[in-house]
Amino acid sequence: MKGRPLRNVFWRRFKRNRLAAAGGVVVLLMFFAAVFAPFISPHNPDDIDRKHVLEAPSLRHPLGTDDLGRDVSSRVIWGARISLSVGFVAVGIAALIGIMLGAVSGYYGGWIDRIIMRFIDVMLSIPTFFLILAVIAFIEPSIWNIMIVIGLTSWMGMARLVRAEVLSLKEREFVLAAKALGAGDANIIVRHIMINSMAPVFVSAVLGIAGAVLIESALSFLGIGVQPPTPSWGNILTLGKDNIEIAWWLSVFPGLAILITVLSYNLVGEGLRDALDPRLWDVEI
Repeated sequence: MKGRPLRNVFWRRFKRNRLAAAGGVVVLLMFFAAVFAPFISPHNPDDIDRKHVLEAPSLRHPLGTDDLGRDVSSRVIWGARISLSVGFVAVGIAALIGIMLGAVSGYYGGWIDRIIMRFIDVMLSIPTFFLILAVIAFIEPSIWNIMIVIGLTSWMGMARLVRAEVLSLKEREFVLAAKALGAGDANIIVRHIMINSMAPVFVSAVLGIAGAVLIESALSFLGIGVQPPTPSWGNILTLGKDNIEIAWWLSVFPGLAILITVLSYNLVGEGLRDALDPRLWDVEI
């Protein structure tokens, strides 16, 4: 066991967590569905068929049809592309802002730290979902606007996490050595501190994707997210609400897609957090 590469230890620990491994398989399948949606969806998600309106699941339509005769299975598959795109882009924006502000706050401290942290406290005092609703009310509810708004209102937790990591690393010997060698602040932050603090940031980003998918689905369900005819799990659920007594499949299948996706990302995030924790590696190395 001695001398085992750290990446092997990480992979061994992650695979040992069966729930996290199962979640990883589901996440990969979702990626596959999103990327290859044009090839694996049985029908065009926008094709209207008046002869098969609100048809129950069958061989022709595995997940049934909606009120316009569109194939629900195809719309759920294409909805994966929308939901996951929103999740990744929104988390990317949030991570970029959170990492920059958290690193600057933790590294410089003093009045810079106080200003940034008080601003974060103000942002955290406003319920995120209601803040998003307020912003969306003044702009066009397009998919790109949804991505940007979710990203701009979800960076606070990331910033506090990065700040805590920077505070614990900036007095370490390798940082002091870099300063003694004349390295600039930007060089130290990027090449020495951030590289050594990315593990918890990566875990937080994976968990943040699940939250972004939920927010996008909720906004689309309320009619202020992704707009029809573009398929989204949230706006398919809206049709399910309107036809709940006669078309149960419109609520069950997109709801299951949201549930399974969010649960899988949470399981993967928990597994990564355990596998990347160096305090648990001593018995493996």
